[in-house]
Amino acid sequence: MDKGLSRRGLFGAGAAAAAILAGTPATAAARSAMTLRWWGNNGWEIRVGTKTVLIDPWLTRFKTGTYTPAGADPRTPLSVNRALIDGHLDRGFLRADHILVTHGHYDHLTDVPYLAERTGATVIGTETHLSLMAALGAPEDQLAIATGGEDLTFDGYSIRVLRSLHSATGSRAQVAFPGTRTLSRRDRPRVISDLLEGGTLAYAVSGGGASVLNLGGSNYLESELAGLHPDVVLLPPGGAKVTDYVPRLLRTLGHPRWVAATHWDDFDFPLGQVKDAGGLEPLRKAVAAASPGSGFVVLDHLGEFTP
Repeated sequence: MDKGLSRRGLFGAGAAAAAILAGTPATAAARSAMTLRWWGNNGWEIRVGTKTVLIDPWLTRFKTGTYTPAGADPRTPLSVNRALIDGHLDRGFLRADHILVTHGHYDHLTDVPYLAERTGATVIGTETHLSLMAALGAPEDQLAIATGGEDLTFDGYSIRVLRSLHSATGSRAQVAFPGTRTLSRRDRPRVISDLLEGGTLAYAVSGGGASVLNLGGSNYLESELAGLHPDVVLLPPGGAKVTDYVPRLLRTLGHPRWVAATHWDDFDFPLGQVKDAGGLEPLRKAVAAASPGSGFVVLDHLGEFTP
């Protein structure tokens, strides 16, 4: 059965279909007060009433060559498109009470210091993530360190921080730009290879009668997820080097009602130009095979979904 999703905020009538869904959706009466909006890559906005949580917001999307045969050029300069971000903020289309960082790579962290400055949001991340953000100008009194295991309650929503793993790629199952740095470091990152992975976190956000789990990479710690039963899992494609990546995850989570694709678009294209980087269809097939009762959700940039 298919379910139509709101197209508010989409970029033009020519955009790709807002959603591809399979499985049994919730009825309108059972829908939660939580709304999810996809900002491309692993950027998500979770709204519960008047509160907003952002995960890995990266609107700038400068070209790196990540999805070309040569891969990302590590010397690519970092940049922040402040005019683009300001446009969304100034018209009230983007806001934040919390910003959650899954890891330190450029496509997850680059815009966060400026967004923190503009919104006043509290930012959660590891010591490395906070060191990088402070060096990039984030207000230090807004940075909250996490190591995984934190279970935090705020006005109208809660955030559970989970230890996790970054995607493992290539014949040696390696992590791109690995490494850590201490909070005392203040040398400013200049190119994308300066933004170290710095440990990977996953986040479970609950509120408004629903819960959502975000994985920042195509890997996870199964023991950390045991006992979690989110309504929605935001799942990246890939995981070729991870044993039973999709079936083991969905089985551990009790076969969630919804699986929403994340981190599947080619981010060398600007926000509003959605191009599959190649992993979307394999992910859809893997979810259908492993958990046929789960609805599979695909959004356009700035598309919305209410679980």
